Amino acid sequence: MAATTNIGLQFHTNYVSNKVNMNIAFEARDVLKMGLYSSDQINTLDNKRRFLSSNGGSHIVNKINVMKENVIDVPNESLEDAIVAISRGRFVEDKFVYRQNFVVRSYEIGPDRTVTMETLMSFLQETALNHVPNLGTGGPGDDFGVTLEMSLRKLIWVVTRIQVQVHRYSKWGDEIEVDTWFDVAGKNGMRRDWLVRDHNTKEIIARATSTWVVMNKETRRLSKLPDEVKQEGLPFNFSRRAIAIEETDTERIEKLTDDTAEGIRSGMAPRWNDMDANLHVNNVKYIGWMLESVPKEVLKEYNMSSMTLEYRRECTESDLLESMTSPAEKVTGDTNNNSIIQKSNLQYSHLLRLQDNKAEILRARTQWHLKQKKN
Repeated sequence: MAATTNIGLQFHTNYVSNKVNMNIAFEARDVLKMGLYSSDQINTLDNKRRFLSSNGGSHIVNKINVMKENVIDVPNESLEDAIVAISRGRFVEDKFVYRQNFVVRSYEIGPDRTVTMETLMSFLQETALNHVPNLGTGGPGDDFGVTLEMSLRKLIWVVTRIQVQVHRYSKWGDEIEVDTWFDVAGKNGMRRDWLVRDHNTKEIIARATSTWVVMNKETRRLSKLPDEVKQEGLPFNFSRRAIAIEETDTERIEKLTDDTAEGIRSGMAPRWNDMDANLHVNNVKYIGWMLESVPKEVLKEYNMSSMTLEYRRECTESDLLESMTSPAEKVTGDTNNNSIIQKSNLQYSHLLRLQDNKAEILRARTQWHLKQKKN
């Protein structure tokens, strides 16, 4: 496909910008036209459809023709609902479960054209953050995924442990739907779960569960969960589990040392853009750094099928990090006729730590399955 040099947007009659999760939202009265123009005006991209869910059903909205202007027609009465649905999601199951749809974009995939673990985790995080304000308990607009009572007390949520099981990685252009809900976890914690499905087939492709506690935004110290905050969430607590209790990883993750680690990568520095609205490194960023010390052949030949992360402390822009990895056993087995016999399943332990004082940031355990060879 030829490179696109111009993008034009035409809004017929009036439109109004709305403050939603998309950078630009619109309320149109007639038709939105979107045209892409190429320097040589050849080749046509018939892009995968984008799903907009609303009470009125589904709409195909982005068939893009490079050679000519393409018209996107959305019924007037469902346009606003469709935009809100794609940007914020919607409630299902009597407001206990929040659902949001995503389309896998080209910049969210890896070399094998499937989503990366970071992408999947970003989908989970986005759905969770949109869940809270839509409950009607959210704090001021500049607060990040907290309730009103939390905002008054300068409290924020921080994740302490998360487990993800991936049954299949979605491909570029696939449509997925992410369900999330929460429940209490002990006296001072919250458990949040996710279920990820293929939108078209409803096949469950991933599951996740996590534990969260509250921290004071100014002192950066963990805090007791106030009764007022517990009461805010009480009507929405949902005891369903995405990962069955017997499959939940509760085992202690062993600490790696310089002697036990087989792979060490040093000198990694968080950037300003790695910070989130709570002024610490976004928890999704840790995954990429963790994988920096994993052997390249494992990343090429295996898919991560399970991941358990145990967060130990915050990380900020001024820190230098070290990533450490060690396999539970050899990556490859014995040789046969001078060829390497690859194991079908692998398990790794990981540690992310500060480079100067060796303070732990993250412990992790991952499991990997050998990729199926394409015919």
